[in-house]
Amino acid sequence: MPVIGKEQLEELEKRIGYSFASPQHLSRALTHASAAKHSRDGHQYERLEFLGDRVLGLVVSELLFETFPDAAEGELSLRLNALVNGKTCAIIADEIRLHEFIRTGTDLKHLTSKRMQGVRADVVEAVIAAIYLDGGIDAAAKVVRKLWEDRLHLADAARRDSKTALQEWAHSRKQGTPEYELIDQQGPDHDPVFTVKVNLASVDGAEGKGRSKRAAEQNAARFVLEREGVWPNEKEQN
Repeated sequence: MPVIGKEQLEELEKRIGYSFASPQHLSRALTHASAAKHSRDGHQYERLEFLGDRVLGLVVSELLFETFPDAAEGELSLRLNALVNGKTCAIIADEIRLHEFIRTGTDLKHLTSKRMQGVRADVVEAVIAAIYLDGGIDAAAKVVRKLWEDRLHLADAARRDSKTALQEWAHSRKQGTPEYELIDQQGPDHDPVFTVKVNLASVDGAEGKGRSKRAAEQNAARFVLEREGVWPNEKEQN
C-alpha cells in the first residue's frame, strides 16, 4: 500500500493539528476503493470510516455535555445530529481542503462537487479513526475539538421541526394547538406556491409560503418562533 508523501503528510498534519507516529492508517483513510488494487484487501477507508463515526460521536457528545450544562437530552440530541451528519462532515473536509489528499481511481472525479459530498464526509471520519488508532482517544478528541468547536453554537444545530417546536411552545403557554389555514394557492399545478396562516389562541398568527402545504406551514411556524424570540432570527444570525 502506498504511503502518503512526506510533504503531503506534513501539510495535512498542519491543517488538522496532529503529527502521526506512523502514517499507515492515515494512508488507508485517504484511499478510496476505486484507487485500491483489490477492493477486498482493506486498503481503503470504509472500515476506518465506521470506527471514526463512533469516535466522532463520542467526542462531540462530550463536548456538548460540557458546553451546554442546562440543555435537555432532546436539545443535546438535536445538536449532536446536526454536528456529526454528512453535510457538516463535508463542510469540515472542505475547510481543511481534504480533497487535495484523497486518492481515487480514474472512475471517480470532481471530488469537490456536491455529488461527492458523501465521499468527503466519509474520509473525514476515516481520518479521525486513523488519529485514534495512531494516538488514542485523547489525540482524536483534540483534533475533533479543534475542527468542530466553532460550530457548537450555530443556531440551526438546536433547531427541530418548526411545527413541532411551535406546538410545544404553544402548549407550554396554554395557547392550545396551533391551527393551519390555507390562504392561497398560485401558479400552475406542476409548480404551485402555497400560502398558509397559522393561528394561535392569544398570540398573533403569521403567514408562510412554500412549494408545498407542509413547507408553507413550516415557514409560518418558524416566523412565529422567531418573532416571539423563541428562535434566533436567521437573517440576524447571518
